[in-house]
Amino acid sequence: MDEFVEKASVETAVTDRRLSLGPLEVEVMEVVWAHGDSNVRDVTARMQRPLAYTTVMTTLDRLYKKGLLEREMTDRAFVYSAKVSREDWDLQRAGEMMSGFLTGPAESRHMLLSYLVDAVGTHDAMLLDELERKVQHKREELAKAK
Repeated sequence: MDEFVEKASVETAVTDRRLSLGPLEVEVMEVVWAHGDSNVRDVTARMQRPLAYTTVMTTLDRLYKKGLLEREMTDRAFVYSAKVSREDWDLQRAGEMMSGFLTGPAESRHMLLSYLVDAVGTHDAMLLDELERKVQHKREELAKAK
């Protein structure tokens, strides 16, 4: 969570629109994250399903306009690269999701926290210990800030 706050304050190019990525946009981003700099033809060839060149081109352009990709003209084609790492994207999505839940009514916030603790405890006791350490660390930070 602390990492998210630090990265979110630095990361200004990527907006809330990222959460609204469609399945094709996510699939294209996965290709770019996995293979690095790619042109439309590269991405089209690496997709798990056959898609028209123009479909991939439009999707890459939309991802560029959303701030997730950079592009540079080489020869007669754009070469796209990820502007945001997979880790940063996941952190941003998680933070935005949690913020959305925590701005709701008090009952929803309490339910979310209860479910989170139950789910973490059910799946991974070590992760529950890590959650407890993070809560304690945050309490210490807040006490120092007073």
